[in-house]
This record gives sequence, C-alpha cells and structure tokens, in this order.
Amino acid sequence: MIRVVLPPHLQILARVGREVTLAVEGPVTQRAVLDALEAAYPVLRGTIRDPVTQRRRPLVRFFACQQDLSHEEPDAPLPAAVASGAEPFLIVGAIAGG
Repeated sequence: MIRVVLPPHLQILARVGREVTLAVEGPVTQRAVLDALEAAYPVLRGTIRDPVTQRRRPLVRFFACQQDLSHEEPDAPLPAAVASGAEPFLIVGAIAGG
C-alpha cells in the first residue's frame, strides 16, 4: 500500500484525513499514484494535475524521502521507501507571493 499525505484543502474536498493509503498496480510512479488517487477520490480529478495534459498544477509540489520530486518525469520510479509504504508520498500546496 502506498501512503499519500494530502494538503488541508484537498483533505476537505475529498473528505478524508491527512493521509490516505492506495493500492497501486505495477511500477510505483507519480503517474500511477496520482491515477490511483483520482480513481479512489474522483472529486480530486483536475485539482492536482491538468486533466488534458496530465502535468501537475503550478502551485502543487510532490515530495518523498525529503526530496522534491515535482520536476521529475511522471513515469520515473518513486523511491523504494515509498513503494514499500515505509515513507509517504507528499502532495504539498505551494505558496506564491513575495
């Protein structure tokens, strides 16, 4: 099971707690995790990534194992600790401004 930590606004939208667990078939990649998340919580479709291009939204960031994975390829494997469920995949709402 993959652990995913959601930011507060997505928790409210999906009516879930801070962390959800997902079953991911095949290689554990950003795309696979987000596909599983959107399948389990359809209300989140289009909030994390653009529904047409499948690219992450500009003010959303992805982290795992203390690394920013936001600019990694969507089909690149996630760290083994995430795939095993030892570490969560974090979806973070970025803050803009100055």
